[in-house]
Amino acid sequence: MILISVPLVGFRLLWTRARSAATNCRVNARDPKISGSLPTIRRLDDAAINRIAAGEVVERPASAVKELVENAIDAGARRIAVAVAEGGKRLIRVQDDGCGIAEDQLQLALSRHATSKIDGSDLLNIHTLGFRGEALASLAAVGRLSVTSRPEGRDAAVIEATAGTVEPARPAAGAPGTMVELRDLFFATPVRLKFLRSERGEMKAVTDVVKRLAMSEPYAGFELVDHTDEPRKVFVVRAETGDPVQALSGRIQAILGKEFIENAISIDARRSGLHMTGFAALPTYSRGSAVHQYFFVNGRPVRDKLLIGALRAAYSDVLSRDRHAAAAIFIDCESSLVDVNVHPSKSEVRFREPGVARGLVVSGLRHALAEAGHRSSGTIGTDALGVFRAPPGEARVYQMDHGPGRGPAQVVEQEYRSDGGFLQDRDGVAAGRVDSADSEGEELDFPLGAARAQFHENFILAQTRDGIILVDAHAAHERLVYEKLKAQIAEAGVARQALLVPEIVELGEAAADILEHAEELLELGLSIEPFGQGAVAVQETPAILGPVDASRLLKDIADELEEGGTYGTLKARIDAVLSRIACHGSVRTGRLMRAEEMNALLREMEATPNSGQCNHGRPTYVELKMQDIERLFGRR
Repeated sequence: MILISVPLVGFRLLWTRARSAATNCRVNARDPKISGSLPTIRRLDDAAINRIAAGEVVERPASAVKELVENAIDAGARRIAVAVAEGGKRLIRVQDDGCGIAEDQLQLALSRHATSKIDGSDLLNIHTLGFRGEALASLAAVGRLSVTSRPEGRDAAVIEATAGTVEPARPAAGAPGTMVELRDLFFATPVRLKFLRSERGEMKAVTDVVKRLAMSEPYAGFELVDHTDEPRKVFVVRAETGDPVQALSGRIQAILGKEFIENAISIDARRSGLHMTGFAALPTYSRGSAVHQYFFVNGRPVRDKLLIGALRAAYSDVLSRDRHAAAAIFIDCESSLVDVNVHPSKSEVRFREPGVARGLVVSGLRHALAEAGHRSSGTIGTDALGVFRAPPGEARVYQMDHGPGRGPAQVVEQEYRSDGGFLQDRDGVAAGRVDSADSEGEELDFPLGAARAQFHENFILAQTRDGIILVDAHAAHERLVYEKLKAQIAEAGVARQALLVPEIVELGEAAADILEHAEELLELGLSIEPFGQGAVAVQETPAILGPVDASRLLKDIADELEEGGTYGTLKARIDAVLSRIACHGSVRTGRLMRAEEMNALLREMEATPNSGQCNHGRPTYVELKMQDIERLFGRR
């Protein structure tokens, strides 16, 4: 006898389900084809249908704000004002100066699947943010909705709806445009209120939605006001002017801050009908979370897993895993190349060729980062200045500061060894020859200046025309060696080692995708051949990886290809090995360097891509301007 222990709660649940199934559908035991009482199929009323549909379109107050602001943008509005109270639970009001809605069209606008944006003949030829015709009907089904609209040259009218019951339209007073006011969201479906976050959390989500939409439409002004207590402006941006690049730059600066623009690189890349523009921050300007990542497809804000993964892959070589890139990326293409009708919220898209889209993001960003060269985030110097602490008390102004010929960057001459070497004191500080001739030399005009000293047997002090630079010699040389190794492999290819006995890997349907990329994988040192249906034979593996679990490696590559990616898993493993080799082969801490070596290191950094950060994403140098140094000593 076998005893099976079933928890009481689980047993009750199973018994309830079984009894319910038996009650709903009793079948004659003698003849299964003859049934007893069957479940009755009934048509739901319009109110229930609208509430069910509203659950897909309006998940929270931020969803309602998104739908209404998108309608305002589609209406050609140049000024959009959003007001909320209690995180949007009590009040959501969106007012715009768009084209408006005629009085005889208001009743139809509140019915489901009614829209002026498409005619339904071609769902791939969509050029507006909204097109489903569900937003107003869904909002009317779960709250108290009021729509006041006045087209240019016509009279204003208002229509109201409560929990799905729509009143007739009537004349009203109003400015040109449309004002949609939603009160008591989800009062008709109170269970939904229990799943909402706190007022602060919902307000944060609303603010994020408005910022994303404001970023997608720089030629329109946006205003977000919180009316929970006293009216408080949460977010305000004016309409931008100028060409699209200037307008986008100004809007991103207004939303993400001047600091982001100063530490970001411009992006402009094309591939197979896709055009990517925007701004991406330098690796040394990384963030602790992914909240500063913005993606737009044909002007539509999206949260697409494909694009998020591509962004991480693009920065994988210059950023540690616990850090996240900051970027605002815009992808434009023909509407037939992307499907936006994937989800009712329209926050996901599906590219016709996902591999092309992913490749565009990865290659475009890596190329832009490489062109940035040795450039590093300017905030590093600011952070370094914050570490310094001046002695307490008001800074004094000495008589010598006002004397003639006293310049801020004047170099004090010192005596060193006659052979131009370095002297080391008891604290491990080595200093190089510094004289007037050197200070006026060409080396001071280089971006990283001229080496002046080495201290603590690792850090290099360099002087420029308008400041100083501190270089982490080990981190800098690690990046230089890493880039050299990658260049050598790109030129000569990855060395392969033949397996004594080929390893057979069963992949099923994924084997076909793997074999399609056999030539590309061969360039990375992995040689495979077909071996029957659904299997491949691994003949050679990359020598640099040593012993390889070929089955696990191929399955990882197959999973990546299935998600619309490339064969980046293998390349990432090779790069990881090269990074470790570079780390062990770089200048070690504790080694004293001669002046020629330090200057050669600086010149090589200036000529090497991505040299502003080491292989782990940390900065390789810090720059301090002379005016900032003088400010530390109270000279400014």
